Amino acid sequence: MELQFVESSMIQAFGYDEKTETLLVIFNSGKTYQYSEVPKETYEGLLASDSKGSYMRNFVIDCYPYVLMKKR
Repeated sequence: MELQFVESSMIQAFGYDEKTETLLVIFNSGKTYQYSEVPKETYEGLLASDSKGSYMRNFVIDCYPYVLMKKR
């Protein structure tokens, strides 16, 4: 999975695995979450979004199953 590093007050980087529909997000807090069942369109929306944090809050967080992969 290739990570996209971004300029964001909330997110450091994210990556997507199309085969498993898995979105990996590294937050600036140091926490890393893995979201599952994420459609490619949602990933592409995040990629294209001007505000990654707002997009995450509106379309990903609490919308898909997730696990905390790393606390810091």
